[in-house]
Amino acid sequence: MHHLQAIVVHGGAGAAKSAQDGCLAAAQAGMAALRDSANALNAAVAAVVVLEDDPRFNAGTGSVPRLDGVTIEMDAAVMDSGDRLGAVAGLRLVRNPVLVARAVCDTPHHLLCGEGAQRFARQLGQPCHDAPASQVRQRFAPGATQLDGAPQPLPGGCDTVGAVVRDALGRFAVAGSTGGASPAMNGRVGDTPLIGSGFYAGPAGAVAATGVGEHIMRHLLAHTVYQWLADGMPLAAALRRGVALFPPQVDIGLIAVTRTEAGSDSNRHMPWAQLTGSR
Repeated sequence: MHHLQAIVVHGGAGAAKSAQDGCLAAAQAGMAALRDSANALNAAVAAVVVLEDDPRFNAGTGSVPRLDGVTIEMDAAVMDSGDRLGAVAGLRLVRNPVLVARAVCDTPHHLLCGEGAQRFARQLGQPCHDAPASQVRQRFAPGATQLDGAPQPLPGGCDTVGAVVRDALGRFAVAGSTGGASPAMNGRVGDTPLIGSGFYAGPAGAVAATGVGEHIMRHLLAHTVYQWLADGMPLAAALRRGVALFPPQVDIGLIAVTRTEAGSDSNRHMPWAQLTGSR
């Protein structure tokens, strides 16, 4: 059965409206990958690479430093409705963490962290990259803020980027990447690389979450919304219900695709883009 291809990408709940064009560029890259390979996972990864390469987003080149004002630790994850699942946490000195997460899918493991993830990235030939954009460093200075409760996204910043895809064969995939919350302790891991929290894909669709990870984890948000979709709830209603699980002061956003629908919802402005097409 032939399905209408679809991709939805987001740039983070609470991110600047001016970043909307970056999401569109990412969605276009994902659609181009779909045309080339007709593979949902390839398309989701291609879209997130574009977002990681755009310093306006808190992922890859735009990642924010930790509480010490120096350390960059990144998380990323990918999953499809087949058997592929890969994630990395606490990854340093890499330009595109989502590519490392994609490569984890081809190992016996699902999640690599810290030094092991670092070594794996080098084995893949990922070059050493230690250049968060100057504009990102200016957004955060050592001692400028104190860790007080759950980390919150930086003003004008965002916490995660993500993409969900449906390909022509009806397969689903999700990919996500983050530079972490700020302020945050070194070693802190949010929802982005945790299956069922920041991301989930299965036979019924794919879901990606964005917002304050400490809150998202408690609700296993991506899997919770996925289950509603699998049970037949309309996409708009499921996303709205997911966002409504949280108090209004907590930044939350969701994107999802199912066999027939695609869309987003959030309680903050969230740059996002959606494209559909056929091979």
